[in-house]
Amino acid sequence: MSWKTDFRSIYYAGAPEPDDPVLSPKDTALLVIDVQNTYLDRPDRSGLDDIEKVAFDDWTPFHDRMNNQVIPRTANLLAKARAAGMECLFARIACHTRDGRDRSLSQKLPGWNNLLLPKNDKPSQLVPELCPIGDEIEITKTTDSALTGTNLRLILHNLGIKNVICTGIFTDQCVSSTVRSLADESFGVIVLEDCCAAGSDELHRKELEIINMIYCHVMSSAELVQIMGLE
Repeated sequence: MSWKTDFRSIYYAGAPEPDDPVLSPKDTALLVIDVQNTYLDRPDRSGLDDIEKVAFDDWTPFHDRMNNQVIPRTANLLAKARAAGMECLFARIACHTRDGRDRSLSQKLPGWNNLLLPKNDKPSQLVPELCPIGDEIEITKTTDSALTGTNLRLILHNLGIKNVICTGIFTDQCVSSTVRSLADESFGVIVLEDCCAAGSDELHRKELEIINMIYCHVMSSAELVQIMGLE
């Protein structure tokens, strides 16, 4: 199995294998998207009713993936990126007002995505393992895309960044939206499949197939480390 042949949709079935991307630490940034307390906190299952327990169990694979794979592997990659002198940036979804009136329409509609996350409250903060250190940049967004409605594009331009490595959650929502925006702005984009997660593995894998080779290249963190020589 290899990133050059994995996660292929019908659009790229049988297409030639891509060349290894040329990724220099000086013009490549690592972007961690929305790994926040609100998505990782869980109630005590014993205190839930039967319907709530079903929802709790449905989300257990996501939490297992986040705690056992996505967070530790992303933290490990952050350490390697920092040692190589790469820019490490962080995006989080939050609102600037207490009532959330500044949120985008998609975040005000009824349903799962309707989260009220005032920027200074604990639920909106990044998890401790994946926080910026020193003067690393954190942006607050009221949109799914980390570029839309923020100055991230300008920041990346000013930093001299040409390639962005994307990690975080959710693969089929904010990660995908950010990837598409970056591609539209002509950045080279890498998505690390083992450093991302969706609500289900099916959604995760399907979204990677959709964006792979059109808007980004999908690979594992181990493959990226080898390509960039970050060992």
